[in-house]
Amino acid sequence: MKYMGSKRRAAKHIMPIILAERTEHQCYVEPFVGGCNSIEHVTGWRIGGDSHKYLMQFWKSFVTGWQPPKDNTEFTESDYNALKLNPDSDPVLAGYAGFNLAFGAKWFGSFARDSRNDAYVGQAYRHLTKQLPKIWGVQFVHSTYTNLQLPPNSLIYCDPPYKNATKYKGTTFDHHHFWQWAKDKANEGHTVYVSEYTAPEWAIEVWSKPQTTKLH
Repeated sequence: MKYMGSKRRAAKHIMPIILAERTEHQCYVEPFVGGCNSIEHVTGWRIGGDSHKYLMQFWKSFVTGWQPPKDNTEFTESDYNALKLNPDSDPVLAGYAGFNLAFGAKWFGSFARDSRNDAYVGQAYRHLTKQLPKIWGVQFVHSTYTNLQLPPNSLIYCDPPYKNATKYKGTTFDHHHFWQWAKDKANEGHTVYVSEYTAPEWAIEVWSKPQTTKLH
């Protein structure tokens, strides 16, 4: 799924490093599951949490049979703009369209189009249906990272909002508090990985790659 800050391209580098630490029967947890572009590479016991209520309503519904619109005859730019004004009119569709049909995957930004200026609806539908088998069995939980219930000795991968990068509309993120939480979880016996541009001195870098981004 399209998602702002997605690790879709980097997953082939990141996930082998993370999963090399995974032990048999260990739960894999993503407290910022977003577009599921990392967790789709994991099998077995998986928990995907996120604090975005519309996004999580979408994922819970999608893995139990909800179908997104297949093309721009089923969902138009006018439909998108109406939903943008009132996402509670259809929270599941809002969780899908607000990211996956938005330009740059920015929450209800402008309506996305491809290089031919065609609506993105059909392409988005095809990509998402290909993703579905990879996320069957994920336990989706609407929760902040601090309130997410973690099984003992979990393998945790965090991809939080980056410091000094584009934020979701109307949200803030306490990076200092997050890093303290990550340190506390590691001290409790969990294995914790974090994607970020900067990190505290006590954190150990395991992989990095220069890249160009438009999220700042």
